[in-house]
Amino acid sequence: MEVRVGTTDEICEGSSKVVKVGDKEVAVFNSKGEFYGIGNTCPHRGGPLGEGYLTDDVVSCPLHDWKFDIRTGKCQMSSLICVPTYKVEVRGDEVFVIL
Repeated sequence: MEVRVGTTDEICEGSSKVVKVGDKEVAVFNSKGEFYGIGNTCPHRGGPLGEGYLTDDVVSCPLHDWKFDIRTGKCQMSSLICVPTYKVEVRGDEVFVIL
């Protein structure tokens, strides 16, 4: 499944946009002009990762500061914890998430 989720202008560098793709909530991040998608829910306490603080390629959950690499979904607190990642493609100025 492929869904258009917006334009590159809507997701400025260093920010994110939360979108619904099928039954999944995906946080799409723009890190230095590259776009990445991860599951929006932190596995710790369900915090909204799309509202987190992005530093380089790491988002910090706004609830308890758990940190996740937006490229891999891996948690920096424990190598056993991760969030799902989703392929994001940019075509022209349009952004797509692919499940």
